[in-house]
Amino acid sequence: MKRERRIFTNILFFGILMYYKGASMIVDNVLDILKNILDVLLVWFMFYYILKNIKNNVKMSLLFKGVLVVIVLKLLSGWLGLNTLGLILEYIIMYGPLAIIIIFQPEIRGVLEQLGRSQLLGRHKTLTVDEREKLVYEVINAIDYLRKSKIGALIVIERDVSLLDYINRAKSLYADLSSELLISIFFPNNPLHDGAVIIQGDRISCAGAVFPTSNSISVNKRLGTRHRAALGVAEETDAIGIVVSEETGRISIAVKGELFYNLTIDDARMMLIDELRPKQDDFIEEEEEDDYEEIN
Repeated sequence: MKRERRIFTNILFFGILMYYKGASMIVDNVLDILKNILDVLLVWFMFYYILKNIKNNVKMSLLFKGVLVVIVLKLLSGWLGLNTLGLILEYIIMYGPLAIIIIFQPEIRGVLEQLGRSQLLGRHKTLTVDEREKLVYEVINAIDYLRKSKIGALIVIERDVSLLDYINRAKSLYADLSSELLISIFFPNNPLHDGAVIIQGDRISCAGAVFPTSNSISVNKRLGTRHRAALGVAEETDAIGIVVSEETGRISIAVKGELFYNLTIDDARMMLIDELRPKQDDFIEEEEEDDYEEIN
């Protein structure tokens, strides 16, 4: 009887041990799966965030495409047995990163600054509907007066990418936005009329800001420094640049690396409303359009 009891006790102890060992293995497997999922999500988020910031920089976008072309050619040369091409590409891949760092140092620094200053969860300040309407109303009133009087102006509206580097080098104002203040800043003989005004949220942050001019060959050669500066900031960031020509009084808007020239005041108003609309509004509108199509 004692022998049977001892055997039963050993079997029970062994069963309990195997149960806990199996449970521990299951927990370890679940933790490993969760770690792998977290690892993939972090890598995906890192690449997404980097590519999102790179797309606002034309030079970095071209550099990224060039690197992809070199990698694809290297793979094809190995697959097709093109030894000479493969050897040249191998040297390019070996010494290319050093050359890229030296040649594109300003652009790389700009992207890193954008990564450090950009808001992870949206624009610097999400405007309410009333604030957005007031912003468009005041800006449009100002440029309407400026175009009729043929007074040159450059107004830049910050969005997701911070313009703090340009603001720090300009004349700080941080004033309530009004068309009268915008007009007075750009009035002839005003010391700040040659630079740009930067708007953050619903306030004027600074005046007399200076931006790098665009070197795009697609820009009309007759366009002046203001137009090239507006396009330059639109190429480097996601800001909106509004230009009033001093010679013709025509309105131009630079956004997403493009310059829209000779706009009417209504065109400018509609473009500003569309560009300043929060992203969730676009999503809601798409849903409403889909619902409308389903009903019809």
